[in-house]
Amino acid sequence: MSKFTPPTFKKAFLHPRYWPTLMMISILYLISWLPYFIQFRMGQGVGWLSFRLASRRRETVKRNLELCFPDMSEPERDALIHKNQENTGLALFETGMAWFWPDLRVQRHVEVEGIEHIKKLQAKGKGVLLIAIHSMNLELGARAFGLSTPGVGVYRPNNNPCFDYFQYKGRSRSNKDMIDRKDVKGMLRALRKGELVWYAPDHDYGRRRSTFAPLFAVENACTTTGTSLLVDASDCAAVPFAMIRNTDSGKYTLKIFPPLDAFPHKDHDAAAAYINKAVERSIMEAPEQYLWLHRRFKTRPEGEPSLYK
Repeated sequence: MSKFTPPTFKKAFLHPRYWPTLMMISILYLISWLPYFIQFRMGQGVGWLSFRLASRRRETVKRNLELCFPDMSEPERDALIHKNQENTGLALFETGMAWFWPDLRVQRHVEVEGIEHIKKLQAKGKGVLLIAIHSMNLELGARAFGLSTPGVGVYRPNNNPCFDYFQYKGRSRSNKDMIDRKDVKGMLRALRKGELVWYAPDHDYGRRRSTFAPLFAVENACTTTGTSLLVDASDCAAVPFAMIRNTDSGKYTLKIFPPLDAFPHKDHDAAAAYINKAVERSIMEAPEQYLWLHRRFKTRPEGEPSLYK
């Protein structure tokens, strides 16, 4: 499907330089077998500790919320930051759930809504570009989606080859394949064959292949034009989805929205604005569970000052 060569386990990974990685993966595996409510409480603790030890994290979250929701009161913002802090810690454990839980355990915790939208498109032989967002539980969302309808993930190889092996293995566990994020031709081939391709256009990926479009209250958010490139070149459908954790019950909802039928073809600027509206809707399903730690507005139009200190 692509020229990407899946990473394999090598004897070199037994070298002492990789022991910390192997230890971390082993601990994550063992913790994944604990009851969910224990992992949830541990996640809250890790989130609280990480925000205390890295105060810049809290400042980034606060600044992003100020930029996106200028009319939000300070008490409301503080409450959202606190909830986001807890979800940040839980993300680590949800990654272990996604990589190591057996299928039945994932299915027991996740309810899927809107799968009929995907089935209709597949019946027509239509490729589907899944518009994802970087929620804290994105790993678990990809696993749950794969159990419902296996697809292809867009993949950024990790600089640590040992960690990269486990990351790839975990992410492809319930899905068909992974494609290097730089392999645009591989993505197009998959879409033209009627595959589902997981794609997250919600981050600031820099000036290359990007334009500036509104996102929440920020008028000029650097937004990738890769979405319109893929949709226009493959004639695929664009379908947003969101993975939502329902409070502390241990239950999740994978919510699949209807296809974006009004997608502005052959217009990168209009498409970026249109996709950002879909991103906003997905984020607002559970704003406390979104990755506000990312400096989403770090790239500015020429001549504009940074929005961060």
